[in-house]
Amino acid sequence: MRDRDLYSKILGISAPWHVTDVILDMPAGKVEVVVAHRGEACCPKCGKPCPGYDTRRRRWRHLDTCQFETHLVAEVPRVSCEEHGVVQVSVPWADGGSRFTALFESLVIDWLKEASFSAVARRLDLSWDEVDGIMSRAVERGLAKREESAPTRIGLDETSFQKRHEYVTVVTDLDESRVLAVLDGRDRDAVDAYFSAIPASRRDLVEAVAMDMWRAYMNAAATWLPKAKVCYDRFHVARHLGEAVNTVRKQEHRSLLEEGDRTLTGTKYLWLESPRRMGRERRKLLSLLRDACVRTGRAWALKEMASRLWSYTSKGWARKGWMAWAALASRSKLAPMVKAAAMVRKHLEGILNAVVLRTTNAAAESMNARIKRIKAMACGYRNRDRFRNAILFHLGGLDLYPSVASTHTKA
Repeated sequence: MRDRDLYSKILGISAPWHVTDVILDMPAGKVEVVVAHRGEACCPKCGKPCPGYDTRRRRWRHLDTCQFETHLVAEVPRVSCEEHGVVQVSVPWADGGSRFTALFESLVIDWLKEASFSAVARRLDLSWDEVDGIMSRAVERGLAKREESAPTRIGLDETSFQKRHEYVTVVTDLDESRVLAVLDGRDRDAVDAYFSAIPASRRDLVEAVAMDMWRAYMNAAATWLPKAKVCYDRFHVARHLGEAVNTVRKQEHRSLLEEGDRTLTGTKYLWLESPRRMGRERRKLLSLLRDACVRTGRAWALKEMASRLWSYTSKGWARKGWMAWAALASRSKLAPMVKAAAMVRKHLEGILNAVVLRTTNAAAESMNARIKRIKAMACGYRNRDRFRNAILFHLGGLDLYPSVASTHTKA
């Protein structure tokens, strides 16, 4: 088999495209496959045969041939369409605007799922911008191919983009555990822009929205999701209570230090950890500290009492349980716990919805942890759009591959 016939077969090139030459550059370690267009050309938008206008020389990086870097080169015709003007015809081996064949982009996408930008760029001899371009096109394709979904439970959660309080808002489908959107910032305008673009018929299908107690999210949900029940996430409530316990610990720690007592030094995370996850030695230490540090021990006991209130199935009994807890915390004479009790009373309905509906932001919290790993693997992001693309690439559940990748290899 001649080399031109071989490459025609393995590249899946057929009429009106033809391999006209194969150039091997041994010193450079490269193979150049020259492809030409013969015959009638059609408009890529409407598919109508059109008169030729001119040609443009294009070059694409392809999968390596053995150890040789392989490129496709072609004079791609442009046609003059009565409806769409002068346009370049499509090629069967690559998406429009890409400098890489569909199979090469698919290879890069597979690598990006496993390794960092820098590692992929280094191993495939690509620039950082070239890898980013492939990822951006993959996300754009995936979003274009994504079918309109109507999730019944969604989560709103923020994640830090950079230091200095730079945030994005991540919208999560809690049932499918996938990211639906990444919004620029966490203010009301960002959330409004997202929900206003969704038809009212789809917004009305949302039954529950899990979030933390961020005013912008609460107001947006009230405006755009009037039929959905707001659920204040269990993990955020627990975080508030943990912060209250830690504040009490720090206050008591300062008092003890004035007396030369360092009992509470280095015990922050002991008070925040669940006793069910502790080993015997840590449980024993916690028991001793509770007796020695009465104020922190009382705050810890209130936190643990609240953690048991999420098991209710009846909203009426859940309300009684949380109100009784709030009353007890208010009488504790511990200012941080009194403040936490006021927070619970203010947001009680959303807490009760979360209890009864068993709706939490656990999926969103899991996404947040994975987003942190993505950010750490990239050593941070300076560009917000690239951060958004990385999140959607890894967590959006998108079909990222070029549509021509599965067809252009067929003879």
